[in-house]
Amino acid sequence: MSHFHAVVWIDHSEAHVMHISADDVEASIVRPKSPHQKVHHKRGHDKGGAVSHGKNPEDGDFYHAVVEALKGAGEVLVVGPANAKLNLIKHIHAHDAQMADKIVGVETIDHPTDAQLVAYARKYFVASDRMRPQQ
Repeated sequence: MSHFHAVVWIDHSEAHVMHISADDVEASIVRPKSPHQKVHHKRGHDKGGAVSHGKNPEDGDFYHAVVEALKGAGEVLVVGPANAKLNLIKHIHAHDAQMADKIVGVETIDHPTDAQLVAYARKYFVASDRMRPQQ
């Protein structure tokens, strides 16, 4: 990818990765190999007697694939509606320090269209670039 800026919108079922410039977009969608089933928040005991919170474990392979799709970007904006964006950030910090240095923002956004996501990211990066020291 030849674009300096990238944005990823992520939830637990998919990630929309957009490498963007002022007039071009390279888009891809990353999905987990085994999508999470519905999460039941009912607390109870599993067969072994341990307390279960009803949550599925995070999919490290999914987050790794998202990081791979972000390769080549100089700055990355991570957005999404819930915890998946934060879990992606944790995964990046634990497994890819170079990518962690490229994250410039984390924002909560519900479910935009790809066009809305690109428009939001372009606006974000213009404002962000103005805040950085000029060389």
